[in-house]
Amino acid sequence: MLRLEGLSAAYGMSRVLYDINLNIGEGETIGLLGRNGAGKSTLLRTIVALHPESGGKVLFDDVDVTREPAFRRARRGIGYVPQGRGIFPHLTVEENLRVGLSAVGRRANGSSHTIPGHIYELFPTLDRLRSRKGGVLSGGEQQQLAIGRALVTRPKLLILDEPAEGIQPSIVQQIEVAIKTISRELKISILLVEQSLDFVWSIAARFYVLHRGGVADQGSTAERAPGSILHLLKV
Repeated sequence: MLRLEGLSAAYGMSRVLYDINLNIGEGETIGLLGRNGAGKSTLLRTIVALHPESGGKVLFDDVDVTREPAFRRARRGIGYVPQGRGIFPHLTVEENLRVGLSAVGRRANGSSHTIPGHIYELFPTLDRLRSRKGGVLSGGEQQQLAIGRALVTRPKLLILDEPAEGIQPSIVQQIEVAIKTISRELKISILLVEQSLDFVWSIAARFYVLHRGGVADQGSTAERAPGSILHLLKV
């Protein structure tokens, strides 16, 4: 579904990512780990074309999309939930979801004008709060809205940047269940950045660890214990 080949990125003259090789299969959930400043968010932004690559390739669904802008990648089926959620505070819940619909444009089946019913099934809270402004929602409600907005585009790949950050434990559990449902029932591939190793190990089949801008370790969560990578996560 997604393959990165030697991907690199920089900020001006400062190189941040070095020769990243990473792949995600259809319907697979992958955890991306690393301490602060390792380049995780930059990698996600480069995948969705919000930050330019300085070398290498991004292949999505066996198509080289390296030179494509963000809106074309979104229309191909890459959904992105940024760190900090990025919702529109003065729009209602339903209006925020419709922004997601407009972002992908009209598709061949005409589905882009309808909010999929499974959004409200995954997040019943959003159904109750359809007319409430995004800015007055709690952090957990905003995170659910951000994920829902990405899902209305009917992505093949969903990229999540720290979905459990700053959220109370009960809502984190709801988001964890929703992510598992998105993967198993909707068959959407997921690339997940998260600080909590327990959260990643409960959801992801495999993991990659970024360290000093490169992939320092990778493996199966079923075969490796979280403690085996702690030395790469310490400051």
